[in-house]
Amino acid sequence: MTGLRVLKAGIVEYHIMAEKMKEMQQQRIRDEIPDTIIFVEHPEVVTIGPKAVRDGVIVEGYNTSLTDRGGGITWHGPGQLVVYPIIKWKIEEQSVRKIIAKLEDWSIIALADCGIQAYKDPSMQGAWVDGHKICSIGLSFLHWVSRHGMSINIITPGTRVEDLEGCGMGQGIHTSLSKLGYKKDKNGNEINLCRIQDALLANCEKILGRKADLPIKWKDEVII
Repeated sequence: MTGLRVLKAGIVEYHIMAEKMKEMQQQRIRDEIPDTIIFVEHPEVVTIGPKAVRDGVIVEGYNTSLTDRGGGITWHGPGQLVVYPIIKWKIEEQSVRKIIAKLEDWSIIALADCGIQAYKDPSMQGAWVDGHKICSIGLSFLHWVSRHGMSINIITPGTRVEDLEGCGMGQGIHTSLSKLGYKKDKNGNEINLCRIQDALLANCEKILGRKADLPIKWKDEVII
């Protein structure tokens, strides 16, 4: 069973993490670092992918940042857990669709651990709950090492997620677990970023086929 380093980065600006991911992707290609998962939370920003640029999408009322991952626009901000897999995928895993499906399954089983029934929807990749999109996925690959990843909306502020027409979908389709009334898990524990993170780690080996190491905090000076 392949090991998986787990880094808890805390709150980091998107553009800083984007540059660090490029560096780590190159390091993983050269086998200088092991497969790595990064858990992070970003200050509010809307990332604009190549598809949104081609479609001439205009985002007003939000800070924005261009990104080279797949997909259109995605909200990032407080109360959202972002998960970045810097993973060298094995030959038998090398299918973009299959890798995205793994991430979808990973989020769905983690939410199930919290008593939340999530599912896939053919209209858009990711994970859905009660007719709303909770989890978004967008990746970039080089030599089958992944960069970027997935975001799960947990306790997001106001209607910042709902007011955005993300990924070609109308307002209100994207939302967070708290807005849907999911505030405690089946054992009465608060559903927050730490709870979802723990659920993901508990199912990492089952879904990703890699055993997660104990999480370590990634100090600011390492990121910057």
